Amino acid sequence: MGLSYKKAGVDIDKANIFVDIIKDMVGQSSRRGVMGGIGGFGAFFDLSSVKCKSPVLVSSCDGVGTKLKIAIFANIHNTVGIDLVAMSVNDVLCSGAEPLFFLDYIATGKLDPHVLKDVAKGIVIGCKQADCALVGGETAEMPGMYKCGDYDLAGFCVGVVDKKKILGSARVKLGDAVIGLESSGLHSNGFSLVRKVFAPEELKGRAHDFLKPTRIYVKPVLAALQKFNAKDCGVRALAHITGGGFYDKASRAVPKNASMVLYKNAWHVPEVFGEMQQRGKIDDKEMFRTFNMGIGMVVVVRDHIKMDVVRAFLKMGVKSTIIGEIAKGTGNVAII
Repeated sequence: MGLSYKKAGVDIDKANIFVDIIKDMVGQSSRRGVMGGIGGFGAFFDLSSVKCKSPVLVSSCDGVGTKLKIAIFANIHNTVGIDLVAMSVNDVLCSGAEPLFFLDYIATGKLDPHVLKDVAKGIVIGCKQADCALVGGETAEMPGMYKCGDYDLAGFCVGVVDKKKILGSARVKLGDAVIGLESSGLHSNGFSLVRKVFAPEELKGRAHDFLKPTRIYVKPVLAALQKFNAKDCGVRALAHITGGGFYDKASRAVPKNASMVLYKNAWHVPEVFGEMQQRGKIDDKEMFRTFNMGIGMVVVVRDHIKMDVVRAFLKMGVKSTIIGEIAKGTGNVAII
């Protein structure tokens, strides 16, 4: 018998079986505008199904990072798919866009249908939370590139926003208020540092805490935009606090003539961040540049509606706090 692709480590039949297994699962995330199912060379979405006068498409691509190493080590795979969706849909949301559809890329050394089915379950759950259809993706078996048991994830989201309603730093004014939306924990950033602070046995023993999925803010934020931006721009800008933390990500919501002043005592920082800072002897600036510190999304609003916005998010189940203001500056973020 000669060589074959299967003998080289790539089992096409197993990959096809995996696609068949998840087809029904994927259908659970469908929404208006999706044309056809998965399995074709491309996915179709009918943009005329979206109520938007001047539609602008917004796209984002992201991954889960080394948080996956904890999932693999602890053999818990049903939450990282939620993280994957969250990282992209929350980014798209920052322009005021409604996420429409999502695609995933899963790469592995050897395809394990049981593991990848759990991953796919999480992706579907995340898409349902964001009302975003999973329309396709790619599962790549690459022996020699990844060790047996290892896998990596990437996600791609496309959303839509009316051209006149695009949010961003250009809308932000001096005197605006800054509101922080509570995170669900570490989310999906800083795990290379987390794995330096905690021993492998600790990571495995506390895996359920470390693997708590990234919060998806889509539905509450879109509801807030509908409420406060129907007549004028009450919500000015949004920033998803991921890699680079407040200094790199929150600064994207700040115009060049201003500064976002954040008061670090204005909100409760979850204990895990303090524990890491103490054990790793990490300074404040590094913490706020690496982690979300309990704030997953920053919302800049007109000052006179700030309490109305806080109450609206609380009614939607998202704890929010006034954490700062927009003052004169040079496009930077100051944490005091």
